Amino acid sequence: MYTAFFGFKENPFNLTPDPRYLYLSRYHREALDHLLYGINERRGFIAITGGIGTGKTTLCRALLDHLDSNTKSALIFSSFISDMEILETINQEFGIEMGPEAKTKKDYIDALNRFLLDNFRKGGNALLLIDEAQNLSHTVLEQIRMLSNLETEKDKLIQVVLVGQSELKGLLSAPSLRQLNERITVRYDLKPVDSADLRAYVTHRLTVAGGGGSLNFTKGAFSRIYGYSRGNPRRINAVCDRALLIAYAREKQTITGQMIKEAIRELSGGTGTARMPGQRPKPGIGPMTIVLLLLLVVTAALAGWSLRQDMPASDKTVAAPPAIRAPEKRPEDLFLDERTSFTGLFDLFGAGSGPRTGAGHTPDGKARPNTGDLNLGLLSFSLAPEYFTLLKKPFRVTVAGPLPQPLPRPSYLLISRITNGGAIALDREGKSRPVTRHFMLEHWGGTVSFLYPFEEGDRRLNKGMNSPEVLKVQKLLNRAGYPVHQDGLFEEQTFREVVRFQKDFGLNADGIVGPRTMALLFQMTE
Repeated sequence: MYTAFFGFKENPFNLTPDPRYLYLSRYHREALDHLLYGINERRGFIAITGGIGTGKTTLCRALLDHLDSNTKSALIFSSFISDMEILETINQEFGIEMGPEAKTKKDYIDALNRFLLDNFRKGGNALLLIDEAQNLSHTVLEQIRMLSNLETEKDKLIQVVLVGQSELKGLLSAPSLRQLNERITVRYDLKPVDSADLRAYVTHRLTVAGGGGSLNFTKGAFSRIYGYSRGNPRRINAVCDRALLIAYAREKQTITGQMIKEAIRELSGGTGTARMPGQRPKPGIGPMTIVLLLLLVVTAALAGWSLRQDMPASDKTVAAPPAIRAPEKRPEDLFLDERTSFTGLFDLFGAGSGPRTGAGHTPDGKARPNTGDLNLGLLSFSLAPEYFTLLKKPFRVTVAGPLPQPLPRPSYLLISRITNGGAIALDREGKSRPVTRHFMLEHWGGTVSFLYPFEEGDRRLNKGMNSPEVLKVQKLLNRAGYPVHQDGLFEEQTFREVVRFQKDFGLNADGIVGPRTMALLFQMTE
């Protein structure tokens, strides 16, 4: 509307992330330097965080102009995506053609691996850039972590940049994402434009838009802009755009402090009290504003999986990965029948020497063993293979696929603990045997069983309750990466995190903590 009046070719304060308008303040230049260093030096994982509206997306788009022609890029700007969808999107972005027979994650990862190896042999680099990464689920983040296994002896084949709001730092610090967090070697937290850079920021945008130089901002105008925006580029753009509209309506070429004051009043709905995201409320601001701010906090969701893929040998520069080997003894010795696996599971729990007498039934209908005052329920869950690394207590899992004769059906793997390279399984003689991740995933049948200790009279916990049992649940949720207040009150935040946990693991997402929810929380915490 006002572009012709001021002699602009386009709107200088458009809110879209146009890289031409990126003003490299001290902080933005440092962020860009961190990105280029991490990508060019093949550092693997890079994390860029910053508040809402600090210019992260614009910085991402500007980054592409600084990459050399040998760097292929895959950009993901929609982060509400599943673990399978992100693999499909990555391959599409890299132009990897997948045949109609491709159905599994392994198919997509194998194709990506071949592409990256070929790209590396040609002297190329590969970049995966994910914006709004604070919205990614734990499952997707764990899937992304797995891409770090695509490497040579010396170099990472793909560089992954996670860009997100400040909540991303809290998300990555969740216990379930520790392995991903430890792999991030380059980090930068983007700060807003400081007061010394504000005039240069505004001038830069006016110049890019083609302004003739007749438009002026007074010193008072800049002072009010900074007081309102605190250097947040999005808010600077919003208030400057509104001020230019006011000046256009009055046919003025000078933006004054009074015009900025009026622009702020209009942007804040006539109250003049608009605040920066995350700014502490001033006295007199109602509690509803505080609640709305708290709702901006994105909390963690637990899940993830860990899988190292084979990489074919090619030339001297590319490391040939070790062949996946079965355990040194016969793998069939690890496939146990119902009785042996159950007895071994009970022994692993530490109650194997006590009497095993029936004491009712578990929620799954299984006989419930009892040892004195200790009640143990055998619970079974259907879990995808990528979740096996999250199990903290001994468990057994059904074996998938055809089994050689005369092995029993069903057969089970009995796992005493998870390791970095896979797991420790018990054979028919009760001896510990290390198994690889590949072995676990190859034989994963999906039905996981474990023992859960309970007390007689355990009750279902509902929203609104206040008890020591609720406090116990809150402690377990926090350990599992679902942050809640530990006060024993089953309030809205606890209810939301219980529902999120239930959804993540295929439970009935009713927000009620019954035996199955409690048992899975118990299994997934130290």
